[in-house]
Amino acid sequence: MTPRTTAPSPADGTQDDALPAVSRAAGAAVKAADRAHVFHSWSAQGLIDPLAVAGAEGSYFWDYDGRRYLDFTSGLVYTNIGYQHPKVVAAIQEQAAKLVTFAPAFAVEPRSEAARLIAERTPGDLDKIFFTNGGAEAVENAVRMARLHTGRPKILAAYRSYHGGTHTAVNVTGDPRRWASDTGTAGVVHFWTPFLYRSPFHAVTEAEECARALKHLEDTIAFEGPGTIAAIVLETIPGTAGIMVPPPGYLAGVRELCDRHGIVFVLDEVMTGFGRTGKWFAAEHFGVVPDLLTFAKGVNSGYVPLGGVAISAEIAATFDKRPYPGGLTYSGHPLACAAAVATIRVMEEEGVVEHAATIGETVLGPGLRELAERHPSVGEVRGTGVFWALDLVRNRETREPLVPYNPGPADNVAMAGFAAGCKANGLWPFVNMNRTHVVPPCTITRAEAEEGLEALDAALSAADAYAD
Repeated sequence: MTPRTTAPSPADGTQDDALPAVSRAAGAAVKAADRAHVFHSWSAQGLIDPLAVAGAEGSYFWDYDGRRYLDFTSGLVYTNIGYQHPKVVAAIQEQAAKLVTFAPAFAVEPRSEAARLIAERTPGDLDKIFFTNGGAEAVENAVRMARLHTGRPKILAAYRSYHGGTHTAVNVTGDPRRWASDTGTAGVVHFWTPFLYRSPFHAVTEAEECARALKHLEDTIAFEGPGTIAAIVLETIPGTAGIMVPPPGYLAGVRELCDRHGIVFVLDEVMTGFGRTGKWFAAEHFGVVPDLLTFAKGVNSGYVPLGGVAISAEIAATFDKRPYPGGLTYSGHPLACAAAVATIRVMEEEGVVEHAATIGETVLGPGLRELAERHPSVGEVRGTGVFWALDLVRNRETREPLVPYNPGPADNVAMAGFAAGCKANGLWPFVNMNRTHVVPPCTITRAEAEEGLEALDAALSAADAYAD
């Protein structure tokens, strides 16, 4: 991969004093307008201080003061091909000049081509594509399809999961973001999935954890009533919840339980799809084919909002003569689909998926494990491709998290100090509870990855101060 960054220097997060004053004034105006009028998601509005971003390219972004940051978040884990890829920008511009928008009931070239290219890469017979504006809507519609296909009401979903912020998607979610919207009437039952490092099953091996997790799910199905369950919804590899790669055999076991009871198996690949794990879809790592697969984010690197559901032949046939009662004004928007077509072609031409696998195997994985050996605050390293997490702890023996579950500001001092250390060294981190996730663009170069590891090394010293 070749870097395309033209970001201002320096790269260490310090201020460029040569930057024209007009740029700083522009940044101040952007910030003032934001604070006056923008209502930010998942935030207490009076407690946030959003950075005013002046530009981005490749693996970097920068502010109006000339501070440049290596983005280890990929936005919200979606800029899989980095910022401002010229071929995708050109494709959006060309589509805007040709046909900027058109209603979803018609067949238009970018929509048809995007669906074809996605269907070619999804596992099994997931050959029909329903387009949405993003991942939450994809999960919302996948659940609706499953309920209509089976005629059953209940959904089983995992604790330690995130599926989106719409009504159904947030109720399927298994983290604290659900609590404020959970009325207990959404028909969702949560269960535990395997996670050996913090095992809910008192297992000591991956095989034991897998077997006990499957038995727990089997029992949950039995006690909820198999004939009442429409779908089991899982992130193939849970993302925001901690990047816990499932043990061998687990997803295949879930597939078997679904087949045994006529339950629709839904895999959420909103975060893991399109190269993030070193495969087009994470399901390929485990040899499983779901009935429905949701996607968004990396499908076009987030350049224009787009998501969707890839649908099996059996479920698609349910709606051959029966109208599907769902739709969106911007479903398969031409600009978004043109961006998806260009992104998929870039990924093929530049070997992005293969590069993500290689950078994970040769740089990120070994580098993060080396950091773990030297920093007592690192309890576990886990991941694949460009999808990694460091589980930070106060004590390696007890595995006590560095901060409590769902911490408030007063309890989050250790992680806040770690994050500040990253930013001071020119790295923008992905921090959630007691973890930092290493999720840079799939196109990150070896040199950029090593630069990020150096910044993490320095910042982990702040976390080490809280470890035994």
